Amino acid sequence: MLNFTYHIPTIIYFGKGQVCALEEELRPRAKKVLIVTGQASAKKYNIFEDVIKQVKKAGIDYVELSGIEPNPRLKSVYKGIEICRKESVDFILPVGGGSVVDAAKTIAAGVRYDGDVWDFFVTDAKPEDVLPVGVVLTLAATGSEMNGNAVITRQDTQRKLALYTPLLRPVFSILDPEYTYTVDRYNTAAGVVDIMVHVFEQYFSRTPAADVQDRIAEALLKVCIRYGPVVYKSPENYDARANILWAGSLALNDLIGDGKEGDWASHRIEHELSAVYDISHGAGLSILTPSWMRYVLGPETVKKFVDYGVNVWGIDSGKPDMEIADEAIDKTLEFSKSLGLPTRLGDVGITDEHFESMAQRAIETYGSLGSFRELGKKDIVEIFRMSL
Repeated sequence: MLNFTYHIPTIIYFGKGQVCALEEELRPRAKKVLIVTGQASAKKYNIFEDVIKQVKKAGIDYVELSGIEPNPRLKSVYKGIEICRKESVDFILPVGGGSVVDAAKTIAAGVRYDGDVWDFFVTDAKPEDVLPVGVVLTLAATGSEMNGNAVITRQDTQRKLALYTPLLRPVFSILDPEYTYTVDRYNTAAGVVDIMVHVFEQYFSRTPAADVQDRIAEALLKVCIRYGPVVYKSPENYDARANILWAGSLALNDLIGDGKEGDWASHRIEHELSAVYDISHGAGLSILTPSWMRYVLGPETVKKFVDYGVNVWGIDSGKPDMEIADEAIDKTLEFSKSLGLPTRLGDVGITDEHFESMAQRAIETYGSLGSFRELGKKDIVEIFRMSL
């Protein structure tokens, strides 16, 4: 296990009716809030109304930025920065899923920066003075409610890139499982797979003796496997929604990643895919991750797949290692299918037209991808081809 420092300052309010905590959290922190929302669901299902009641009780002024897209766009971030500067906003409150939260975080990073906020994604510039962010979460997926990550798409250059700084960890997040009831089946399923792949990126590692992290990771995967089909079929099952919601936060708040070297190749490959084709991130991962698994499987990596197959899927440990690994990958693929997600690029109308250019952009950005097995351009193209 590697050295690490673990500090998660985000206050979590988890459970029914926890939106009432907004009043006490906002009153000492804010004079004017930018409330950021997506494309209508928060207002349609009265979540926005619940939030506004608490903001008014706190006696705080607010302005709105609505219409944040899935795979949030840089142009929406620019709009939010402009509003914050014009209106003297001192706190940002996203009400929505990971896309809304990521847009809000990036706005928070850009308001007090003299340059272009895109600098934080493509240069060595780092945010030094950000607006505080609180979160009212409506979708279990990205874990953005408890980490310092943000992913933004710039459409004119077809780039989808990530920013990380601990300064962007939300000061508080409200996680009410009932607020996730309204998420449709497809996006619920995509969120479950996104959570699982966050775990995979940290679980499939060459770092030895990180047993605590690995056993927690396996437990999170088993929660997703148990409750994913339940929330897909019964969207108002509170216990299932609660378990998936909390698993999403724990999957990417450094709990299972600190002390290990993560991989993140699947995410970086998928970011190239969804930057060009604008598909759901979770759907892209459901297509690419099993192909990545098959591509990196070999004599040096098989033991980790054996752990995964035996400890997560309950495969007989007496079988040969490669047979266990292959069966575990098959089960991963079938799980996505059972949730109605695409498992081949052809399922979403994607051909091999842009494989070379997407792989080239990934290499130009990161140099090489992955640590479980290092990938170059040809490797990335082959993973795309395996996913057709």
